[in-house]
Amino acid sequence: MLNLWFRICLLVYVMVGLMGGLPIGVEGLGVNWGTMATHKLPPKIVVQMLKDNGIGKVKLFDTEQSSMSVLAGSGIEVMVAIPNNMLATVADYDKAKDWVRHNVTRYNFNGGVKIKYVAVGNEPFLKSYNNSFLNITFPALQNIQNALNEAGLGDTIKATVPLNADVYESPQSNPVPSAGIFRSDISDLMTQIAQFLHQNNAPFTVNIYPFLSLYGNDNFPVDYAFFDGASAPVVDNGIQYTNVFDANYDTLVSALKAAGFGDLPILVGEVGWPTEGDKNANSNLAFRFYNGLLPRLAANKGTPLRPGYIEVYLFGLIDEDAKSVAPGNFERHWGIFRYDGQPKYPLDLSGQGQNKYLVAAQNVKYLPKKWCTFDPNAKNVSKLADNINYACTFADCTTLGYGSSCNGLDANGNASYAFNMYFQAQNQADLSCYFQGMAMVTTQNISQANCDFIIQIDSSSSPGHWHSSPLTLAVLVVSVLVML
Repeated sequence: MLNLWFRICLLVYVMVGLMGGLPIGVEGLGVNWGTMATHKLPPKIVVQMLKDNGIGKVKLFDTEQSSMSVLAGSGIEVMVAIPNNMLATVADYDKAKDWVRHNVTRYNFNGGVKIKYVAVGNEPFLKSYNNSFLNITFPALQNIQNALNEAGLGDTIKATVPLNADVYESPQSNPVPSAGIFRSDISDLMTQIAQFLHQNNAPFTVNIYPFLSLYGNDNFPVDYAFFDGASAPVVDNGIQYTNVFDANYDTLVSALKAAGFGDLPILVGEVGWPTEGDKNANSNLAFRFYNGLLPRLAANKGTPLRPGYIEVYLFGLIDEDAKSVAPGNFERHWGIFRYDGQPKYPLDLSGQGQNKYLVAAQNVKYLPKKWCTFDPNAKNVSKLADNINYACTFADCTTLGYGSSCNGLDANGNASYAFNMYFQAQNQADLSCYFQGMAMVTTQNISQANCDFIIQIDSSSSPGHWHSSPLTLAVLVVSVLVML
């Protein structure tokens, strides 16, 4: 009788899971939810999309109330964040306590937000930051964790610092994972941070990007960025490394061991593959990357020096068209979903290889089906290039770049794409499709081949929507003056 009851319960569990009532996926798999977009998907729609796809963890880059309020009661585990520009503030303990009270404690109630981690900063020791956050990150980390402890939350909520993989390295004389050490200029600081994390049972958080190994390095072996075998593996003390993820991760394991904290838990805060903005950024390679990563995570294979479970947050959930492109045009295209919550390629988040398109965002409202296009009857096109540059200054034209899906357009097509992106960014305002008489509005879809001319989201009902911001109004005024 007991055996029969167990079988019935198991059957019910599986059926409910298949119907979406229970999350089915790689154990501990999370996603990064960034919101640097001109037109944001309403947070309520995003949270439902997470639930529909069985994603049980999310990493944020702030504590925006509109996101936090809809995460309340969702059961989704959350990592909230303190941006780099606030590190100096929370380096003061009283202000750190205020931050915890306002952004953590207030959500800590039955049916509230299930906060698990606080990310203190975001890659604050990047070499490109020129030591801007060098002296304030560790005090900020200490203060936030101590404030959590004082509030009685320290046993369940841990503070950590998401770090770029450039904080550790192998010496040029011995470039193998087992020789990993922390970067010489921050070695003592990294040891202090590792010690503090160890004392508080908090994880070391690292962002690992195999894509960046390819970006800008034509000599890097392409197959080494993926998980389906490499023709020339790196051999380290008899261990064959066939992919850069394992090699990078184990370099960190060795660096922690050299610092005296070889058993410190490691959390991968960001890992993913972009789909636009570079010759190696496309949906086919993104599919190849995830189709190798996810089964490995599901099998709890780990790495040669740290076998077993790895906690991972994919980067990212949705494309963000307002991100800085200083690192590269690909920065706006990391999402496994498009800007509007539509899946880009098949995935199986359970890691079982049963790839199909993820559940799209539901009930998304779009602007009217209107596009801004180059007017072929325009009489004076002498300033066409200037107008294209203007449009792309205030809108996302990264898919026009080399290796991207719209790179093959002719001159008129480039103009139409740029004009339309600006038109959509400005919520299809009449004055935003003029461009000194070289543009016109059409109700005919002007998409070409693999190049999608988008219709933007109608985010007017979403907090922080684009078209009501002072910046947009200023841009419209300037555009009128420039184009008269």
